[in-house]
Amino acid sequence: MLNVSHVTKKYGKVTACSDLSFHLDPGSVTVLLGPNGAGKSTIMKSIIGFLRYDGEITVGGYPNKTADARRLLGYIPEMPSLYPNLTVSEHMEFIARAYRLNDYKVRMEELFRRFELTDKQKKFGDELSKGMQQKLNICLGLLPEPKVLLLDEPMIGLDPHAIKELKLLFEEMRTEGRTMLVSTHIIDSVDMLWDRTIIMDRGSILANVARDELDKDGRTLEQLFFDMTEGADRTDETSGEESTSWEEQAK
Repeated sequence: MLNVSHVTKKYGKVTACSDLSFHLDPGSVTVLLGPNGAGKSTIMKSIIGFLRYDGEITVGGYPNKTADARRLLGYIPEMPSLYPNLTVSEHMEFIARAYRLNDYKVRMEELFRRFELTDKQKKFGDELSKGMQQKLNICLGLLPEPKVLLLDEPMIGLDPHAIKELKLLFEEMRTEGRTMLVSTHIIDSVDMLWDRTIIMDRGSILANVARDELDKDGRTLEQLFFDMTEGADRTDETSGEESTSWEEQAK
């Protein structure tokens, strides 16, 4: 459903993402893990079409910057970007019009109920607490019911009820055949959700592993993450030696 092929993104002389390639199947939750500065947000923004890059990205077989691909894509950014002069319900109406959604209000009311925004519908964007802004941010991304949904650190700032509802929605969307790519550096928040994990560091993919593969190996997601990002086989910065690949380390 989502295919990233040999994508490289540079900011001047700095390479944020280096020759990244991966494929995500329908009905799957893929967790994109990595420390701060690993390149997670850069590849997410490249997929959604916000950045220029070298390489190819397709969504449902369409180039990601085409109108056909954008109809399939949804994005929940790490930082909410709300309009101060629009109410909560007007934000949802704005998205509905942008996506040309019909009969969206039932879906909107359901999302408001689940994320406890029903009594906040007439509040303006700048009147909401940070947690409420993040809840609205999530509702805006979920309203069009995209086939492929990108979520960048979606659980930061959420209360326990909202985290529970978001996890339930992941399960529901997976059952419906939707594809989710969740970027985070908080392993505990996604440990029970994922089907596949992609671990990044310093702009490169260190591991691309299905859950059943890791279960057979007898390691937890946390163990894999630290083995990849802090293990003895990682780059020795003092000597400049290159790290070994996931396949080499697994032998």
